[in-house]
Amino acid sequence: MTNKSLAAVALLISGLVSGLMAMPVFADDGDQFEALNRKMFYVNERLDHYALRPAAVTYTTLMPDPLEKGIENFFSNLDEVGNVFNDLLQGKFKQAGHDSGRFLINTTIGLGGLFDVAKRAGLDKSDGEDFGQTLAVWGVGEGPYLMLPLIGPSTLRDAPSKFVDSITSPFSYVDDVPARNTARGVDLLTKRVSLLELDDVISGDKYLFVRDVYLQRNRYLVNDGAIEDDFGDFEDY
Repeated sequence: MTNKSLAAVALLISGLVSGLMAMPVFADDGDQFEALNRKMFYVNERLDHYALRPAAVTYTTLMPDPLEKGIENFFSNLDEVGNVFNDLLQGKFKQAGHDSGRFLINTTIGLGGLFDVAKRAGLDKSDGEDFGQTLAVWGVGEGPYLMLPLIGPSTLRDAPSKFVDSITSPFSYVDDVPARNTARGVDLLTKRVSLLELDDVISGDKYLFVRDVYLQRNRYLVNDGAIEDDFGDFEDY
């Protein structure tokens, strides 16, 4: 990518961040768009049922386990770039050093991330950081729950943040469009494979299950593992 392109991306991110920070501090408005969200959830479910899940099942069935694990490690390693970016924005410099160390070790000794050498060296993978969590640290509330087409569960705060996360992804700097799209497709496939074991766990109203799990997990990550008790205080778990 040229210097002009990098400057344009930096300017774009700066403009988007400024716009997001200018938004009101949204409260937790719950699921006020539930009727629309359920319709979008149904569409996403059909796409998953007829396309993504069968592809994930075929992929994990045909792919040798060591190679499948290596590919999963490769994409997980690339995620460290976004983790470090958001670590720094949140002032988590120790965590930024930890995640940077993992990325450097796995990219070099781990052959581009195919092997998680850093974990064997005592650097376990963190829960990860994204720009939605960064905005939360900066004081932006999550806003109402949203079910996005193709992307899935989100919130009013996290939805535009996914654009920043996509720009900080190394995939965005691959000039070969077919190669970039293929890499993103395989990344999506590996993430769907990781969720296959959960398909039989979900019971009752699947929409409510997915919504509640997403929001609880999101708040857990924002609070770095601290859970709010009945008195409004937070305890670490």
